[in-house]
Amino acid sequence: MEFPQQQKPAGDSKITYPPGVKEITEKISNDEVVKRLKMVVKTYMDMDQDSEEEKQQYLNLALHLASEFFLRNPNKDVRLLVACCLADIFRIYAPEAPYTSHDKLKDIFLFITRQLKGLEDTKSPQFNRYFYLLENLAWVKSYNICFELEDCNDIFIQLFKTLFSVINNSHNQKVQMHMLDLMSSIIMEGDGVTQELLDTILINLIPAHKNLNKQAYDLAKTLLKRTVQTIETCIANFFNQVLVMGKSSVSDLSEHVFDLIQELFSIDPLLLTSVMPQLEFKLKSNDGEERLAVVRLLAKLFGAKDSELATQNRPLWQCFLGRFNDIHVPVRLESVKFASHCLMNHPDLARDLTEFLKVRSHDPEEAIRHDVIVTIINAGKKDLNLVNDQLLGFVRERTLDKRWRVRKEAMMGLAQLFKKYCLHHEAGKEQAQKISWIKDKLLHIYYQNSIDDKLLVEKIFAQYMVPHSLDTEEKMKCLYYLYACLDTNAVKALNEMWKCQNMLRGLVRELLDLHKLPASEANTTAMFGKLMTISKNLPDAGKAQDFMKRFNQVLGEDEKLRVQLDTLISPTCSCKQAELCVREITRKLTFPKQPTNPFLEMVKFLLERIAPVHIDSEAISALVKLLNKSIEGTADDDEEGVTPDTAIRSGLELLKVLSFTHPTAFHSAETYESLLQCLKMEDDKVAEAAIQIFRNTGQKIETELQQIRSTLIPVLHQKAKRGTPHQAKQAVHCIHAIFCNKEVQLAQIFEPLSRSLNADVPEQLITPLVSLGHISLLAPDQFASPMKAIVANFIVKDLLMNDRSVGNKNGKLWTSDEEVSPEVLAKVQAIKLLVRWLLGMKNNQSKSANSTLRLLSAMLVSEGDLTEQKKISKSDMSRLRLAAGGAIMKLAQEPVYHDIITPEQFQLCGLVINDECYQVRQIFAQKLHLALVKLLLPLEYLAVFSLCAKDPVKERRAHARQCLLKNISIRREFINNNPLAHDKMMSLLPEYVVPYMIHLLAHDPDFTKPQDFEQLRDLKECLWFMLEVLMVQNENNSHAFLRKMVENIKQTKDAQCPDDPKANEKLYIVCDVALFVIVNKSTACHLESPKDPVLPSKFYTPPDKDLINDKEYLSSEARTVLLTGKPKPSPVLSTVNKTLTVPGRRVYNKTTGSDSNTSTHSQPSSPVTKTRDVVTESSEGGARENEENPVITKTDEGKKEDTVTSDLTTGASTIPKPRRGRPPKATPSPLANEKEGGAGKGRKRAAPAQDSAPSGEPNSIKIPKAEDVTQILDLQR
Repeated sequence: MEFPQQQKPAGDSKITYPPGVKEITEKISNDEVVKRLKMVVKTYMDMDQDSEEEKQQYLNLALHLASEFFLRNPNKDVRLLVACCLADIFRIYAPEAPYTSHDKLKDIFLFITRQLKGLEDTKSPQFNRYFYLLENLAWVKSYNICFELEDCNDIFIQLFKTLFSVINNSHNQKVQMHMLDLMSSIIMEGDGVTQELLDTILINLIPAHKNLNKQAYDLAKTLLKRTVQTIETCIANFFNQVLVMGKSSVSDLSEHVFDLIQELFSIDPLLLTSVMPQLEFKLKSNDGEERLAVVRLLAKLFGAKDSELATQNRPLWQCFLGRFNDIHVPVRLESVKFASHCLMNHPDLARDLTEFLKVRSHDPEEAIRHDVIVTIINAGKKDLNLVNDQLLGFVRERTLDKRWRVRKEAMMGLAQLFKKYCLHHEAGKEQAQKISWIKDKLLHIYYQNSIDDKLLVEKIFAQYMVPHSLDTEEKMKCLYYLYACLDTNAVKALNEMWKCQNMLRGLVRELLDLHKLPASEANTTAMFGKLMTISKNLPDAGKAQDFMKRFNQVLGEDEKLRVQLDTLISPTCSCKQAELCVREITRKLTFPKQPTNPFLEMVKFLLERIAPVHIDSEAISALVKLLNKSIEGTADDDEEGVTPDTAIRSGLELLKVLSFTHPTAFHSAETYESLLQCLKMEDDKVAEAAIQIFRNTGQKIETELQQIRSTLIPVLHQKAKRGTPHQAKQAVHCIHAIFCNKEVQLAQIFEPLSRSLNADVPEQLITPLVSLGHISLLAPDQFASPMKAIVANFIVKDLLMNDRSVGNKNGKLWTSDEEVSPEVLAKVQAIKLLVRWLLGMKNNQSKSANSTLRLLSAMLVSEGDLTEQKKISKSDMSRLRLAAGGAIMKLAQEPVYHDIITPEQFQLCGLVINDECYQVRQIFAQKLHLALVKLLLPLEYLAVFSLCAKDPVKERRAHARQCLLKNISIRREFINNNPLAHDKMMSLLPEYVVPYMIHLLAHDPDFTKPQDFEQLRDLKECLWFMLEVLMVQNENNSHAFLRKMVENIKQTKDAQCPDDPKANEKLYIVCDVALFVIVNKSTACHLESPKDPVLPSKFYTPPDKDLINDKEYLSSEARTVLLTGKPKPSPVLSTVNKTLTVPGRRVYNKTTGSDSNTSTHSQPSSPVTKTRDVVTESSEGGARENEENPVITKTDEGKKEDTVTSDLTTGASTIPKPRRGRPPKATPSPLANEKEGGAGKGRKRAAPAQDSAPSGEPNSIKIPKAEDVTQILDLQR
């Protein structure tokens, strides 16, 4: 409908005003204009669309109200009233507006839009009119008229900007609803949304704007949700131009696209239906920073709590997972960080993430490995169900990472999980069981060499496993049941931890004692030694030394500090008292003006290690009460997951360990009464532990606890006579340790036992033999004479030289302890008794030691069957060989007996490490290592480990190498820390093992043909096994020293048989092979030796200065074979010249520590070839070798001339020429004889134990180090 008069000036037509309203012109005042307009507004408000007459009547007035006078009136009240009128006019005249001019319509709507700014102030008197205006416009959808205008977009942009700017938190829901209605109608009923208009909406989503006006953000968010179907296309077009086409100029928001995508996704994922494929394209960008930005965005989208993007868009999810392997480090790091939120919010995606996290847990970047741990632990702390066993396995693996930061994070993370779920049981017993391995794993780390690891384990134990902040009863309950649940290695680690802390307390106590002495140079030197030792038990030994010197200086100046420290390390210091002392010492050393005080931190490390935060008298009493409850059956053992028997046994073991480190805390009648109850229990282990606790802590029982004494003595006597062997040993030592009249007490045990010895009842002999042996060890002067008669008449003649029973002929080389015959067990204890008797006497005046050594040697030569009546089973013979070898080794620890051990006896003892029985080799090597590492055995026994190169079991060779490394390290450290050790270099310096090794190898029974290539190769392997470890560093030109030492040996003769040319030739050949190894290993060996080596006179004659032995005993062909490593044929196993295999198992090649071959340089990098014996997997892993094909046959070296007899009373003994202990009983087959050297070789196929041998299947899966992992780093795939 058109109205021609509309276009005429208002003055050309008569304007009709509502009744009572006078004409409104420029001539009247503003107040009058407002007054009259209010009446006009009232009139229009009351009109509706059906009032045709009124519509026509007031048409001119409507046109007049759109004149410039009103639209540009300076009075805001006038403008507001006019706007209300115009809004009503659009309502009344809908759908056709009375204004047909496009320019006029634009001016009107821009005018109305400007008036909407008045909505901002809700407290304004005119707010209701502004609200009426908004409501009217929204209800009528008046702005839809503008769609017909060419530049309607300007109006809409202005409207949207106005509404978003005025919305605030004072507006009610109706205001927001009308705004939404107004804007959504424009979006949904228009032909599309222009980029400029879209920008006015999206700009409110940008974080900066979002934080400025939260209501505008909510308005935009709701608007987008309401118009998603319409606006999605426009949004897709915008992102397409920016992301794909790179047209950043299309919008000022182009730089915020990723923020916008995140916000839009959180509003409604449907808004981005067409955008997600574009992100997949961006993920493969060549620009690393761009990929990083997309990864950050997608991490938020995939990780959002209610996001289903991963399931709805699998291609994008898979493409995103590929960024875990991105070549750009920040991208991989961001991917790993995302995994934490994803695991927490989307447990169903854990399986997809696991494999990628596994690869990243081996990432070469430390930060990424660290964040993998943080990711998994954070998820686990939120809910343990969020992390599977595999993910926890990655954290477990990283506890051994090469970087301290990563190890620390992994250990602390596991500790937090343990405390949360195992200690506090926040998720129930089932979840606690899932991670029950954590306690063991954390304690196993105490075996690591790094002091940082040890200190962290101690901290974790004190704060997370058994929190020291708990009250005593709760704390001890934690410890009691924790100890009961630990595995064997974890228990050992925990015991070692307490031992180290106790040792450190002892060092500090000794340091304080030195402060009490007058100042002197000797005192200063002693202090310095203590400080150096203490420093090695603290992190960063270099700084620790400086800080400990400073701390020692402060101690010397501050007497109160010394008193506090003395109280802290006092045996009677309680846990609460310890906390006070630590606090006081820390306060004294704190400097307020220093923000960081590394000196104080180091002292804190020391105080944490020496402070008794867990154990004191109160704690021991609490432990004893828990033990009593377990005995009575009133404890919570089953609820804690352990059986009462386990709780009792482990509780006693715990108390036993603590009795070593905190003996004073046990001294109470209540504690000892409980221990007496344990002595009466049937469990042998419990009683044994109780006796040992008495032994360690009962020094004051005799003087202060008479009632305990009177009860204890008969119990100890009974255990010494009729208890188990271990109980008997502890009972004898306990009597000796805590009673003043020990001679009387021991005599009351000795006399009845010595009279009751009866070899015909061997099962009743074992305990008496143990008791008698330890009595003779502890009181040799009192019992030397009666013991000699017992040894001569009973031990040797009646027991060892007689076989009363026939053993089990099952062919096994080893059986369990329960299957060993009582007679053999008695013989083993008889051998130990001989050793203890001699160690007690510590002299050889009666030549008893010579006779004993000959007896032990005879036992080794006869393979354990001393009488050669063939009554003893193979497994029992193995036991006796092990006992004899161990006995010689034990006697060698006493200098007076070491001097009389002949080279032949030493060689026989050493060859036990090549025994045909796996368990014999294993146990003997362990005993050898323990004695050497404590510096109890002479240096020549270290040479025995060189024979381990012949061991066909890989694990045994690896163990021997570790033993060598440990022993050599300890000896070097001892020399460096002890100035007096320089006078004993020949017995301490590891390099001096070489003469002993050469002599031992020259007398190896396997070395029968000096020019046989295979035997030479064996020699080289044995030599290299030792030299490789010795030559790791050329310290003080040690390579030249080794060369000089070997050259000097060639100028001497074999002291064992100096006139035997063949023996000397073998010695020189071993020397030439050793020189060959040294020269090919080191280019520095030809330098001048730092000093002239001294050779042991027991093994070598003095050098003949007139004779120079420069002959080369190795042929050129032999040198070539040693250098090139010509493949060796398989060894002869039994009588067949081929490798024996177990069905269904692979064949493994024997390998040693070095696999180097010929070098292209003039000096090869390593003299050891890759050629190794081929052995079956059963020999590598110890599957069944003790049951079948256990021996490599050897040619007989001549039958024994006479049966060995020995009489210790006379010292007479006839022993045949020493030989390798186990010649074949049967005649070798012709095939074996045809193979030169094969039948005579002493290298045997490994004999696995049925109980204690290593696993049958070696673990071929090697967990790679982080730097070894082949990364799948792709850039654009």
